[in-house]
Amino acid sequence: MSGRKRGVPAGLLRAALGAGSLAYGLGVRHRNRRFDRDPQAVIDCGVPVISVGNLTTGGTGKTPIVAALARQIRDAGYRVALVSRGYGRGDADQNDEADELYARLPDVPHLQDPDRVAAAKIAVDELEAEVILMDDGFQHRRLHRDLDIVVIDATCPFGYGHLLPRGLLREPVTGIRRADLVILSRCGQVNADTVDAIQQRLAEVDGRIGDQIPLITSDHQPSRLINDADPNRPIRDLENRRIATLCAIGNPDSFESTVRQCGATMVDSFRLPDHDRYEPDTVQRIRQWIGGLDGRVDEVVCTHKDLVKLKTSRLGGLPLSAVQVDWVVLSGEAALKKAVQSVIERPKDF
Repeated sequence: MSGRKRGVPAGLLRAALGAGSLAYGLGVRHRNRRFDRDPQAVIDCGVPVISVGNLTTGGTGKTPIVAALARQIRDAGYRVALVSRGYGRGDADQNDEADELYARLPDVPHLQDPDRVAAAKIAVDELEAEVILMDDGFQHRRLHRDLDIVVIDATCPFGYGHLLPRGLLREPVTGIRRADLVILSRCGQVNADTVDAIQQRLAEVDGRIGDQIPLITSDHQPSRLINDADPNRPIRDLENRRIATLCAIGNPDSFESTVRQCGATMVDSFRLPDHDRYEPDTVQRIRQWIGGLDGRVDEVVCTHKDLVKLKTSRLGGLPLSAVQVDWVVLSGEAALKKAVQSVIERPKDF
């Protein structure tokens, strides 16, 4: 997808994926035109809805952002409920993202259903939610939203410039024109020139971004280590430790970079597909991998999303901890708070 791999086989594969992108793009454009032309296709659930989404597939770091926004709404005195599709949950009641959000905000209900209109109505009618926070909702246009937030990962902002399956874009970059507010995440993992280039590209697509449309720059920073035995271990404990990383997320490079920035020496890594459910045979393979490290590692470090599925503080004879990452706003915090506050305080028109 990135185009870094050269040669005839890679070129042929990219060409085949490009053909798939053409068909995918036609479907996306048709669907967006339908919602643009038919306001009746969009359903209002009766309370303010804030959507947090992205242009690309894979991890853009939305979960800590959603948690921070839910906390702001709750602390303002409103009953907030989270609504999401629940991708990757299988037969379980909820997926890893919901489990992580519950660990961060146990008093905020989270409903997962591919039909997010139905989930929002349940939240309003049965849970008496006063505000709906829709996770991963930018392409789910059927539920009316009062604030559309788009998160762009600075480490891979535009999905290699191609739609799925050739690239990572869920829709053309021009879709950003529907956004009411843009958040640039993981700015700390790139240099200032890269951030400037992304901002310039966004302004070229929509000249309102950075002016009428707020552009928030932010970072994801490790705050502590957690496991079942110790939920509040200092992050500095990773300094000079020999670490093996384990993750099943959309952006493993970002996670591994975070571990290195904590001062750890990363000896090896075990990557699984995003939202992997850690079935018993998978856990057995992980244990075998750890056993093959031959004492070269002090502990295994995973993400919070992995820990909520593994539910253990030791794996393969080694300690297992997760890095909790918190969202930190670098610029535009006042604009963000104002946008959220104006929506949740706005009376609904019927």
